[in-house]
Amino acid sequence: MALDEIAISRAIIESYSRKLVNALDVDVAIVGGGPSGLVCGYYLAKAGKRVVLFERKLSIGGGMWGGGIMFNEIVVQAQARNILDEFDIRTTEYEKGYYLADSVESVSTICSKAVKAGLKIFNLLSVEDVMVRDQTVRGLVLNWSAVEIAGLHVDPITMRSKFVVDATGHPAEVAKIIAKKSGIQLATKSGGLMGEQSMWAEVGEETIVENSREVCPGFYVCGMCANAVFGGPRMGPIFGGMLLSGEKVANELIRKL
Repeated sequence: MALDEIAISRAIIESYSRKLVNALDVDVAIVGGGPSGLVCGYYLAKAGKRVVLFERKLSIGGGMWGGGIMFNEIVVQAQARNILDEFDIRTTEYEKGYYLADSVESVSTICSKAVKAGLKIFNLLSVEDVMVRDQTVRGLVLNWSAVEIAGLHVDPITMRSKFVVDATGHPAEVAKIIAKKSGIQLATKSGGLMGEQSMWAEVGEETIVENSREVCPGFYVCGMCANAVFGGPRMGPIFGGMLLSGEKVANELIRKL
């Protein structure tokens, strides 16, 4: 069969355009394709909710790819091992309560199973603003990451969702936009971002789950973003809290939806 370059181009443009149009009005929009965002999206999609995830980078998986100092092994505690079991990710016990998994297997498997469950992922798209109606977050303002990187003056598009989840990790990018531009008070002691503290794995792993919740109407945080918003410590290359926080936010949203 002879290949036609125009047919190839048309197939990509038409298919992507349909996918993007269908993503403009959904139940939940997740920002950030790290482990917490992917796990959150997986459980929401598995429950039949219309959920999309936007990631500004080319790759999905956040910091999990690199394990610790580029040693591609991750550690999870016993409480989170059942999530890896659900994804059929192999684990080995290092010592009592500590389980190891290959970071490449973990990221690729979580991403694959989330997509197969129905999560729609759009990489290379950045969030530059939020849509706020009646002091409630109701959607996102999107532009191509290349536009952002190049500093081009190109107007964005807007999508609507019943809930927005910030899973952007340490930068807490969407929370920062809300605190800076919307006039909405966040449910923190200061009413704004508290900023993350220095590394303390034991406390960080506890608070990341506790802090993963709704911080203003229509807006949730999960993963390391939650500790950045509420002033919890970072936890380093242990990922159980990230997985558990994504599961927690998904379950709360499933109940609300």
